[in-house]
Amino acid sequence: MEARFKGSFISPTLLIFFFFFLVAPSPVELSNVSSLRGELKGLFPSYDCPQCINRKEHGRISAARPDEKNIGILVTYTDANGAVRTRSINSKDLSTSWIWRYPSDEDGDHKKSSKEVEGKSQKPDKLEGTIDHSNGNKNQYGVVVEHKSASELHPIKLKRQRLRNERRERRTAELIEQDKEIENQIQDAAVERAKELDTTSKGKYNIWRKEYENPNADSTLKLMRDQIIMARAYATIAKAKNEDSLYDSLINHSRESQLAIGEATSDSELQPSALDRAKDMGHVLAAAKDQLYDCMTLARKLRVMLQSAENGLNMLKKRSAFLIQLAAKTVPRPLHCLPLLLTTDFFIRRYEEREFPNKEKLEDPSLFHYAIFSDNVLATSVVVNSTILHAKEPEKHVFHIVTDKLNFPAMKMWFLVNPPSAATIHVENVDDFTWLNSTYCPVLRQLESARMIEYYFKAHQSNSLTSGTDNLKYRNPKYLSMLNHLRFYLPKVYPKLEKILFLDDDIVVQKDLTPLWSVNLQGMVNGAVETCKESFHRFDKYLNFSNPKISENFDPNACGWAFGMNVFDLKEWRRRNITGIYHYWQERNEDRTLWKLGTLPPGLITFYNLTHPLDRSWHVLGLGYDPALNKSEIQNGAVVHYNGNYKPWLDLAIAKYKAYWSRYVMFNNSYLQLCNIRE
Repeated sequence: MEARFKGSFISPTLLIFFFFFLVAPSPVELSNVSSLRGELKGLFPSYDCPQCINRKEHGRISAARPDEKNIGILVTYTDANGAVRTRSINSKDLSTSWIWRYPSDEDGDHKKSSKEVEGKSQKPDKLEGTIDHSNGNKNQYGVVVEHKSASELHPIKLKRQRLRNERRERRTAELIEQDKEIENQIQDAAVERAKELDTTSKGKYNIWRKEYENPNADSTLKLMRDQIIMARAYATIAKAKNEDSLYDSLINHSRESQLAIGEATSDSELQPSALDRAKDMGHVLAAAKDQLYDCMTLARKLRVMLQSAENGLNMLKKRSAFLIQLAAKTVPRPLHCLPLLLTTDFFIRRYEEREFPNKEKLEDPSLFHYAIFSDNVLATSVVVNSTILHAKEPEKHVFHIVTDKLNFPAMKMWFLVNPPSAATIHVENVDDFTWLNSTYCPVLRQLESARMIEYYFKAHQSNSLTSGTDNLKYRNPKYLSMLNHLRFYLPKVYPKLEKILFLDDDIVVQKDLTPLWSVNLQGMVNGAVETCKESFHRFDKYLNFSNPKISENFDPNACGWAFGMNVFDLKEWRRRNITGIYHYWQERNEDRTLWKLGTLPPGLITFYNLTHPLDRSWHVLGLGYDPALNKSEIQNGAVVHYNGNYKPWLDLAIAKYKAYWSRYVMFNNSYLQLCNIRE
């Protein structure tokens, strides 16, 4: 007979085995056993032979509850102390949740119940056990004891199960939500760390360089370079001690190792023979160490080599700076060709007698006026083309272009031949402004002084290249041009205008600029984008605060701003006499002790506490010197500025930024094709 059970009243830590047995029949109880067999005879029919069994149908046998009889059950279990205990239970003491089943039940039901019990046995809060006698005892009664199914449980137990499941689901949901919050916090922290990462380091020492994926990616290369340094040191010592054969061997192996390295930057770029060269060099260095090693002598020699290398590096840096400045000041041949062709046609075709249309718009304050002061025809055409292309109402835009006497015919010829659609153009010659003379303008008076002429034109007579490169960028010819300082005389140049947008010739417009005329400057004169970031581009970078004239009047931590795209309120300019402030400080800087040459330092002083900061998206700077700018900021900027030496029309230009400028150049123009100006 088998008994299957599971119940919550037995601790899950106990291993319980149940089995039924018949109490040993003593002489006194023998009659009781016989009577019990007689009573069960009708309940459990017995079959004398297998043939009789085969003739009967298998199925469930209806019977009265066996637990009504006093059947003894012996229970063996292990208590908490590990001791084996035995106790006796009567079948009548079993709860009503236990039922009896015969092994002659249908196979399907039996297998199903077995699987249910087997599956449920995996849960730690329930137990299952099987009471299994020998075949003789099992067949004696042929009864299976099994726990009731879930549908037959008490409603209170079902409710408890349901509440446990609900609590388990709520706890699972809470844990999942906590995991999501922690994951979001980790992602936010990673984003913040990425923002603080300095990505300006480029080339060999960039942490994102491929070789950093493997710390030993250039171990052989570094070893060979170190060997060359040590070989040169030992070679010098060997020569001093007349060890000619060792000296020749060290020099030859150094030369061969250098050839094997070539221009490699990692081990993967080395020649196949590089490792053999390193081994050979190692043998030679070992021999040199045995013969020549002296700690003090070797340390002294390495110190001399280090100092010599530093001096050579400094010289190369200064030479590089000189060549970059020279290239930035040099006009490429195609750009020199363009104004020559335009000037020639201007006089041959008598274009000097022609005038631009729409003159009545030049002094209309209700329109959008731009001021561009430049001697570069191609750059100015890009500024005008890009502005008009993005303007919503180009017929309301007026461009005031001022150039010098040399480039005036070419500039006028270009815009007469290539007039912008709908917009108004006016080109003027700065030499026609008769009021702009040395009597009125302190800059012109200073440029005519002997001291300034010596500073500009006698710098090449210096004894060395290094002294000639001191402050080289301030010797740029643009500082000699009055076009660069004309921005401080805007109300004088345009007396009937109330607001004007000043644009440099090295900018590109990418959006409609008309909303700038609606910006409230809040009583300020200048609207500009600030350039200070932490400690960079503040007043102390541009002005000499060791001079009391500067330190007593200005804050060294005041934020700097940029020329190149500025909104000027000319009415407020006139009221505050901004040009007079400019003259006052310019006259006190005749000896260049307050600031070096240029227009930004006097601009910072002139418009001190008179500048309204614009949103940074209006003016993106750095395309002329910084190769690590954010691409999305460039693409979203209304104006991008190529401030710096790497102008987009030069071969020095940063390649990835050049497309933003070249897309507005009319390469199909006949003049550009004749001058071989191509993309």
